[in-house]
Amino acid sequence: MQVSHVGRILVVATVLVVGGLGPTVAAAQQLRAIPFVFIGKADDCGAGTFGSNIVTSAWLGGMGLPDNGGDTAFNGVADTAKDPHRGLLLSKNGPSPDCSSAGARITGVPEMSVDATFTLGFDFRNGGHCGAGAPRFNVVVKPPTGPNTSHFVGGCANGVQTPAPQDAVEWTRARFAAAQQFPPISPGSTIVSITLLYDEGTDTASAQDPNGVGLAVVDNIFIDGQFIRTGTGVADGASGVGQNGRDD
Repeated sequence: MQVSHVGRILVVATVLVVGGLGPTVAAAQQLRAIPFVFIGKADDCGAGTFGSNIVTSAWLGGMGLPDNGGDTAFNGVADTAKDPHRGLLLSKNGPSPDCSSAGARITGVPEMSVDATFTLGFDFRNGGHCGAGAPRFNVVVKPPTGPNTSHFVGGCANGVQTPAPQDAVEWTRARFAAAQQFPPISPGSTIVSITLLYDEGTDTASAQDPNGVGLAVVDNIFIDGQFIRTGTGVADGASGVGQNGRDD
């Protein structure tokens, strides 16, 4: 897993549609999930390392759960037949040590307060990768005193898992609270940044992914009471969109 490079990533923003915002959230704080990929240069992840064009992050229609109607909109019913069903595909088509990753930068979170019940999460499509390291959240906070601190929240297999309400057979809901924060986030901190990250590859198996498929599909990204249910945008190594924080 490559964690240290995340702070260097600047992402090309694409306008996204966000659902399920809590009533106390101002319009300026609407949450969005902006796809990105990171492909490291020589030695970015340690001596002798480099990245390859093997990663993709993309909001794709038909890939996810119903976007409209919140958790009351169920998969496989007539009322949602024409729903876009956008889901976020995260893929790493190669070995985990390769200095590359896919993910989404969560916007609208700076200055969000952290208390003892602070929780992150997402729904994931069964049969994909759900490992101890990915997908996960990388969180940077400003604690009540001292410099900013970085935290690994998750990964997927460490979360509290329940059937996802929109499709309890094919999807699972994962939640990450204080017990899944490494190290724990000090209550009273404020959020600097949150990144959803996928960097485990085809050589890393999980309970649902014994062959190491190297990809996950997530939806209904949960940011302490607020949902990101849909979005747009594609980032991949071949096109260079999002690569090393540039669009070139």
